[in-house]
Amino acid sequence: MTYFQFLAIFLGIPIVALMGIALFDHRRGARLPVALGNFPAWLVIGAVCFIAVAWTTPWDNYLVATGVWYYDPLLVTGITLGWVPIEEYTFFVLQPILIGLWMAFWMRRLPVTESGAEIQGGGRIRAVALGLTGLIWLASVALLASGWRSGTYLGLELGWMLPPLMLQLAFGADILWKHRRFTLLGALIPTVYLSAADFIAIGAGTWTISPEQSLQWYVGGVLPIEEIIFFFLTSSLVACSVALALAQESRARLPRPLRTWISRRTTLTA
Repeated sequence: MTYFQFLAIFLGIPIVALMGIALFDHRRGARLPVALGNFPAWLVIGAVCFIAVAWTTPWDNYLVATGVWYYDPLLVTGITLGWVPIEEYTFFVLQPILIGLWMAFWMRRLPVTESGAEIQGGGRIRAVALGLTGLIWLASVALLASGWRSGTYLGLELGWMLPPLMLQLAFGADILWKHRRFTLLGALIPTVYLSAADFIAIGAGTWTISPEQSLQWYVGGVLPIEEIIFFFLTSSLVACSVALALAQESRARLPRPLRTWISRRTTLTA
């Protein structure tokens, strides 16, 4: 299975299906609730795609350059940017689109508390979430510093992906908790789905995780545990980004120009 075949089957098909459902919902008047209407959903998803590519590119190039993961050259187009095939950059874009559309599907269907008020105990929730995540990040830095080769992939995942998640938690862990149904749907279900798809791709030889630089803990004898952690981290980053950007409670914490723009847009569309 080529990498583009993987993308078409496991991301392209569900994205097209979710876009079709979104169009149907739009025509029948189904919209995101006011409590999740800070920005247009398409604008949020597009911004997350851009950030995902910008943040992941140097990390992924380092992984390929150092042989942490590698791909079968016969199963990609051969077009690369740096060390990474163009198919990988395509995945960086498609994953946020898939998760964003998936979350919007449920946001249009599940009940939402229509309140933008400050959340009681929010400061404590943010501090605890940031502290726990920070401890995991420090452990990942220590893991990399130890030079333990088998922990390389895990350390690089946690060390690179946790800082932006920590920023999100510092900004709005309480908001994410309030809207946890959408956040968890956006993080957990895609983690399971993409891990299953990855299981198939690794089994087909589309790409390989270096046994020497991973823990060699496999699910089903094929899927490295680090791959599940990778999909959980990236899916969580996308889900938290979408939830925080859309949630009305975030508005008071945004820079003034953004608050003003949102207020004007809300007034015009009211």
